[in-house]
Amino acid sequence: MTAVGVAPLLPGVLPTTARAAQAAPSDRPAFPLVQGGIAVDVFVDTADDQAVVRAAGDLPADIERVSGVRPRLLHTLPERATHLVLVGTLGASPVIDRLVADRRLDVSGVKGRWEASVTQVVERPLPGVDRALVIAGSDRRGTVYGVYDTSERVGVSPWYWWADVPVVRRDTVTVPAGPVKRREPSVRYRGVFINDEQNLTTWSRRTQEPDKNIGPETYKRVFELLLRLKANYLWPAMHPYSDFFNKHRENPELADRYGIVVGSSHPEALLRNGVHEWDPWAKEHPGADGTLPVYDYTVNPGVISDYWRARARQNASYESSWTLGMRGLHDSALETKHATTIPEKVVVMNDIIADQRRILAEEVGAEAEPQIFIPYKEVLDLYNAGVRVPDDVTLIWPDDNHGNMRQLPNEAERVRAGGNGIYYHLSYWGRPRSYLWLDTTQLSKVWQELRRVYEHGVDRMWIFNVGDVKSIETGLSFSMDMAWDVDRWDADDVEDFVADWAGRQFGRRHGPEIAAIRTEYYRLAAERRPEFIDRNMFSVIHHGDEAGRRTDAYARLLERARELGAKLPDAYRDAYYELVEYPVHGAYLMNLKYYWADRNALAVRQGQGAGTNRFADLAEAAHAEEAAITRRYNTEVAGGKWDGIVNPYPSQIPKAPGRPAVTRVARQETSGLGVAAEGNETGAGRPLSFSSYTRDRRFVDVFNTGFLSVDWAAEAAHPWVRLSTTAGSVTEQTRVWVEIDWARVPEGTQESTVVVTGAGQRVEVPLRVVNDGERARRRARGFVEANGYVSIDAVHFERRVARGGSRWRTVRGLGRRTGAVEAVPSTAAPVTGDFAARAPELRYRVRFASAGAFPVTVFRLPSLDERGHRRIAVALDDQPVAVLSGQSVATGNRGDAWARNVEEGIEKLTATITVAEPGEHVLRLFMVDPAIAVDQIVVDTGGLPATYLAPPESYHPVFNPDPHL
Repeated sequence: MTAVGVAPLLPGVLPTTARAAQAAPSDRPAFPLVQGGIAVDVFVDTADDQAVVRAAGDLPADIERVSGVRPRLLHTLPERATHLVLVGTLGASPVIDRLVADRRLDVSGVKGRWEASVTQVVERPLPGVDRALVIAGSDRRGTVYGVYDTSERVGVSPWYWWADVPVVRRDTVTVPAGPVKRREPSVRYRGVFINDEQNLTTWSRRTQEPDKNIGPETYKRVFELLLRLKANYLWPAMHPYSDFFNKHRENPELADRYGIVVGSSHPEALLRNGVHEWDPWAKEHPGADGTLPVYDYTVNPGVISDYWRARARQNASYESSWTLGMRGLHDSALETKHATTIPEKVVVMNDIIADQRRILAEEVGAEAEPQIFIPYKEVLDLYNAGVRVPDDVTLIWPDDNHGNMRQLPNEAERVRAGGNGIYYHLSYWGRPRSYLWLDTTQLSKVWQELRRVYEHGVDRMWIFNVGDVKSIETGLSFSMDMAWDVDRWDADDVEDFVADWAGRQFGRRHGPEIAAIRTEYYRLAAERRPEFIDRNMFSVIHHGDEAGRRTDAYARLLERARELGAKLPDAYRDAYYELVEYPVHGAYLMNLKYYWADRNALAVRQGQGAGTNRFADLAEAAHAEEAAITRRYNTEVAGGKWDGIVNPYPSQIPKAPGRPAVTRVARQETSGLGVAAEGNETGAGRPLSFSSYTRDRRFVDVFNTGFLSVDWAAEAAHPWVRLSTTAGSVTEQTRVWVEIDWARVPEGTQESTVVVTGAGQRVEVPLRVVNDGERARRRARGFVEANGYVSIDAVHFERRVARGGSRWRTVRGLGRRTGAVEAVPSTAAPVTGDFAARAPELRYRVRFASAGAFPVTVFRLPSLDERGHRRIAVALDDQPVAVLSGQSVATGNRGDAWARNVEEGIEKLTATITVAEPGEHVLRLFMVDPAIAVDQIVVDTGGLPATYLAPPESYHPVFNPDPHL
């Protein structure tokens, strides 16, 4: 591809991943890296850090990817050059230090800072050199980031290899002359945990290193990706499938050469991998009686201490992060045979930490930093019960494995010298359900939680569990952007990140549409992750077929994705499939096969004949198609490069969806007519309800109880009842849509029927039609009760009132609808009384058609606070306030409130309001605890069916003037 005609496909001049302050536009000409087929040489001093020298070697390769011409990499300054790229680190590169001393290079805001850098064009920097592009870092990684940022500015995506993002070819490659400074990152250590659950090992062994289960060739790729994303930290793969990191001594050596800080996860104290390393150590250190020592510090402290010491001594010369504390082998709970109570276990943990600190002091010395303590799962209970963590150790706060922070540092913890960090999951294996297949955590949720932790002073270390790396590309990019510059994106513009990021992968003109596709993809996953799909989750009979509406939304989304993909040049097809189309298609098919399986089960209950088998066929076909697109990803995309990397069903996954069981019935040469009206599994006992406000559309399913076709007919009792079809011949099933001609129906409450006949059967479907008239509809000022409920999207408030320094803010793209409202700041004090005067408030105007005591349910996002509460308050008009208390603790169990909340992505909190008389009222929502996020509010005024999702939003003249199912 040449430069001609591809301007909209080129990346932005300055990627937003750089936390950069760019000088005013310069009048000087841009600096040419390649011009007229000639590339500018790149110089780096071999005296600089090896990580800088290595990264500088990637710059010529990246320039060649863009231009087809490879610059020379020089380690000796040329005697004469019109243009030259100078790469170096302050204090480590004499030529860079000379430019600073001569005041030719502005390093204010860079020198002495952590991982900062400047890129600046300098005229006549050296004798014989007319012009130089200088890339200078405050330290080795600052320089490395400056190099890779330059690569991205000229069009090489960080995902050029890991997601096959093509590089647009240009004959002339330039960068602007104006200086760019990259300030200190918001978070000091930013990295990932490769929580390999079989797929990465499978792929690595097949395509990278046949003799290893993830080795140095794979880690080279990982290290480069991390640096291009401006990350600096890694917890390597540690599960039984993969080789432990230190098995191949090239791994830590490579990490140091790349400038990557290597740490270890919560069960891997002092860089030891218990899954692979403890058993051999135990066999080499048997007890006096020949028995093998167990991994229990209360039983074998000496053997375990020596085990840790050996690794500390072995890796003492590398830049490492040292995990303190102890858990069981392979992510299991701490074993303490001789300490059975919590206080006793606290004493043991304190002894463990003291022992580990002594080992580090003796074997590593002052370089043994950072040291971290991770109160994960049961260790959090011990920490809260009194474990003493030294002040210079970083506390790493875990989420609940599902993106909800369990607790955050209090005031005393925020001022600790070691600071605070987080361990956050974008991928997870474990209870209650695993999500390893696709990137399904809403970016707005990630933003919300990361903003919250940063406001609590958590800025020392952010580590993200990314599973097998692939499929988490968007979420990982966003998380690294947040870690680099936490203020870059706000509550209203997370979707703008996706547009910007997608624009850099696929061209600026396509960024907004890809962002819209990804936002809807995340919204549907927020309703239920595709990895969490199961039988009978969504209703197939209520609210216009709740499950069917969801699969229709996926189908429309897939069509959008395919339409856009067809517009892209062929060079982008692989990257687009990996980053956009496959996730949408795979999530759709996972939902679709379970939808058809549920329809199959319903057909069995209805006594259907051919339709039962038809739904079974559709479920099986969706599963087969899902397998086919996964096979395409693994064997065809990028020429089979990703063989084995994608697998929706790795072995031993807890509660993973799979191939839903279906039922078939034997063919019989019979026929018969069956009818099921919306809201009924069979028959029409529940009338179809219609309101002039919501202008509903309801369905009646006409089906065959046998296999031979049957003729049927449908007739409405009134001319203002409209049917999508009135007669036909059905072998399986036909869906008839019923609507009302509101211009013809009389005002008031009307009763009508639709009669379905055929095969000697006559089924009468009752209709209840409430028409308040067009005038009343136009005069409505708020949400209007209809069909037995009021349903409100929380972002559609009439008024919000800030009080006591706190307020409600809208977070776009958060939750199950278009956005959610969150009580901020997250550090605010709870309000526990006098709410109308002290608590920030949301007000919703509601017109009730009936009176009574009605349940009101607040759908909140399931955030946690294990040292506090999760409360919100609700009231109607000036009536007494009801305080609702949500789940604040992560149990880690299956089947309880916490498990249900994380599976559904919301928690339903219910109170009762009393509507004394019909008419307009004000529903009021008050903050009790900060950082509560509310998605939807539903008032059940009678007969609302129990469904997974909230009912469609009620009529509102501004927010929802044209409701439709």
